[in-house]
Amino acid sequence: MMKKIFPVILLIIFILPQCKRSRVEVISLRCENLTDPAGIDAVNPRLSWKIQGDSRGEKQTAYQIMVASSAKLLRKDQGDLWDSRKIFSDQSVHVPYAGKELASRTECWWKVKVWDKDGNPSDWSAPSKWSMGLLGEDDWKAGWIGLDKTFPGDDDTSEYRKLSARHLRKEFDVVKKIQNATVYISGLGLYELTVNGMKTGDHVLAPGATQYRKTVFYNTFDITDQLYKGRNAIGVILGNGRFFAMRNKDPWPMQNYGFPRLILQAEITYTDGTKEMIVTDDSWKISVTGPITENNEFDGEKYDARLEMKGWDLPGFDDSNWMKAEAVDKPSGALRAQMNEPIRITGTIKPVSVKQLKPGTWIFDMGQNMVGWTRISVKGTKGDTVTLRFAERLKEDGSLALEFMRGARVTDIYIMKGDAVETWEPRFTYHGFQYVEMGRLAYEPDLSTITGCLVNDDLAISGSFECSDSVLNQTYRNAGWCIRGNYRSFPADCPQRDERMGWLGDRATSSRGESYVFDHMNLYRKWLGDMRDCQTSEGSIPNVCPAFWEMYFDNITWNGAGIMITEMLYDQYGAKHIVAEQYESMKRWLMYMKEKYMKDGLMPRDNFGDWLVPPHDISVINTWDPKRLTNGTLLGTSFFYHHMRIMHRFARILGKHEDMKVFESLADTLKNAYNHHFFNPSDSCYSNNTPTANIVSLAFGLVPDEKKEAVFARLVETIEKEHGGKIAVGLMGIQFQQRVLTEMGRPDIAMRFATTTDYPSWGYMNENGATTIWELWNGNTAGPVMNSWNHVSLLGDLLVWMHENVAGIKPAEPGFKKIFMKPLLTGDLTYVKSSHDSPYGKILSNWEIKGDSFLWNISIPVNSNAIIYVPAENEQTVMEGKRKASEADGLKFTGMKDGFAVFEVHSGNYHIITRLIQD
Repeated sequence: MMKKIFPVILLIIFILPQCKRSRVEVISLRCENLTDPAGIDAVNPRLSWKIQGDSRGEKQTAYQIMVASSAKLLRKDQGDLWDSRKIFSDQSVHVPYAGKELASRTECWWKVKVWDKDGNPSDWSAPSKWSMGLLGEDDWKAGWIGLDKTFPGDDDTSEYRKLSARHLRKEFDVVKKIQNATVYISGLGLYELTVNGMKTGDHVLAPGATQYRKTVFYNTFDITDQLYKGRNAIGVILGNGRFFAMRNKDPWPMQNYGFPRLILQAEITYTDGTKEMIVTDDSWKISVTGPITENNEFDGEKYDARLEMKGWDLPGFDDSNWMKAEAVDKPSGALRAQMNEPIRITGTIKPVSVKQLKPGTWIFDMGQNMVGWTRISVKGTKGDTVTLRFAERLKEDGSLALEFMRGARVTDIYIMKGDAVETWEPRFTYHGFQYVEMGRLAYEPDLSTITGCLVNDDLAISGSFECSDSVLNQTYRNAGWCIRGNYRSFPADCPQRDERMGWLGDRATSSRGESYVFDHMNLYRKWLGDMRDCQTSEGSIPNVCPAFWEMYFDNITWNGAGIMITEMLYDQYGAKHIVAEQYESMKRWLMYMKEKYMKDGLMPRDNFGDWLVPPHDISVINTWDPKRLTNGTLLGTSFFYHHMRIMHRFARILGKHEDMKVFESLADTLKNAYNHHFFNPSDSCYSNNTPTANIVSLAFGLVPDEKKEAVFARLVETIEKEHGGKIAVGLMGIQFQQRVLTEMGRPDIAMRFATTTDYPSWGYMNENGATTIWELWNGNTAGPVMNSWNHVSLLGDLLVWMHENVAGIKPAEPGFKKIFMKPLLTGDLTYVKSSHDSPYGKILSNWEIKGDSFLWNISIPVNSNAIIYVPAENEQTVMEGKRKASEADGLKFTGMKDGFAVFEVHSGNYHIITRLIQD
């Protein structure tokens, strides 16, 4: 008997350790960086997850992904679509699906488990899901419908184009029990979908705007719970959006793509396995006489509640007076699934005050420059009219400063139907504003009359920053409001005037800083797709994308932003696949510019110069002071060199060795010519010694190594002596100013720029009432021609500097797989609290100075590691908790460098204490 028991005991002894369950937990499953997306068209979608665990040094040593065609199969651990089995890898970000070929409409349920640092498996994650959209053109049985004509009250010829919203409807019968129902829809320019009178989804201003001649987005919704057995109705309202252009007059007429149109395909699967399809065709009915009599993104929306058609989107409505919808031409762009986050109402705010301007006219102050619209609750008799106008600032007499809106009329009009209380908000417009003028109201409103609805791409917040300096805190807050207000399926320049375009140059560097505030990977990936769609066959890329203005200026400094944005997505998110999908477009643009314009090793293509340098006269917009103007060929050549170096890096990443040689050779040619033409050896400066000329030369590595210190010293001297120690750069210089100053040894100047309230500065904006970032350094004194109070461009590298330098959170490897942490102790800062939600999890850097002690709480997510720089005299003075850091678990001392003790750090939470070196 003992002979039989002994082997069993041995077996248990050896097997039990192998079966030990890990304490780590797999969370935050994402497909294509989206949570449970419906209707995607990536045939090999990339899957990501995060890992939670308490022990230090925790990491993933292997993973298993299981994908099933139903939740039931997944619960049974039957991955009929894909079972990766155990894969020995620490990759937990952007893992490509490698299972069976995915067909249109396929539902994919998936889960993940990982093996920890000790080789123990975790539990399976909670299940997640994605579904495939319609992958082929032949999957679409629906046709495009609409009415390609105007009707009384419409205007498609004058500057101020207007068109009433189209209402479309279709009734149908459901005769059996439904298992599931899905609708695929694209309504151009914008749509709102209802099923049996209930709005479907929470998207607004859908679908996302695109380069319509190449790409048209559709959305996918589950409508199972909105359908009933018996008679049903689908209703769609079509707005104009960017498809039916807001403007068609010079100087920059917008591209017009036609009248609004709709394609919709509803697919119903019954429990008996049979299927039914409801599609747009000429059996649908359409009306142009509904309550939305005008809608225009620039000019506003007019809503006549007397024209409401009660029950129009319910079964049984009498539509005998409606017209038959007509088959219309399909857009030339291919139907593609929208795979960036939709626009939603992401919050609401209430006004802080209301004052009477004159009889019947009231001014509401929202207390915050915001983007969206207002929801009003009013009362009156039938036919009473309320007008709403919007502005970012007031005149001295308290009225709206509408001249800053240029040609945008920014007016919403509501005509009452006579109910006791009527609540309304627009559907197909938006505004940028802090102040609202309510006119023609017959009684005194109160603060409950208006609610501000925040409308923007619904992106997750990815980080935080707080410190002991109130100016920095306010600027960071202003930046957050500014950034999110200008996200609307592409990064727009401004939200209020007759522009609202995706200017490429505005986001070249600010996009990197934005990534510390919002998780914007999908948005910027989509925008890169817009750039590819806008690119000509020769290779030219316009200044704005989508190209609603067709401005093909071949401008290096603006149009090369796509290369810098692609690098940002690689650094911040580890998105190598985006580098691959963008590579040929970027290469084609570079070679096009090189062949067409490069001469004598220089690139003389810069249209805008160092745009918006602080002017010599604070009443003007642009300076003409030669001491402030940077040579255009210098800018064009320096940025072209920078783009070439990035492309060399991309070629190396993708293994394109021949391209590496080409880019390296061109970069060398550019660098040699640049220094020959622009470097002044006797004066240790570039060109006419503007701060921007020297900043970009240093930032891009154009300065010979032996000259760097001298050029930097000259830059500092120029700032301090010639410009009074103040900011003297525009959009080109501001992209690199803070980091160059800090990393070259004068962080005190960078901190002064960031915390001063003197003109020109971000603090000056704060002192003068800014709650967002201005377009101009002198936005409070310059004229209205080009003077937005909600503009991202002047942020430059400020947010990058705040997170990477001041807080000390910077990717050392793509996607923060490894983190570089070196906090900036300069100026009067006594504490910083900062976080960043990286692809691997939350990174924390909270430091504080107490007396002569430096306290630093850091958190490194599971599956990441870091290298940290601790200010210290030597490693023996650095403590982690109550132990010497050099002896603590998870920390490895690697040496001293420039007054910092350097440690390699594994994942986990750490409390660092050290005594500061006294000067």
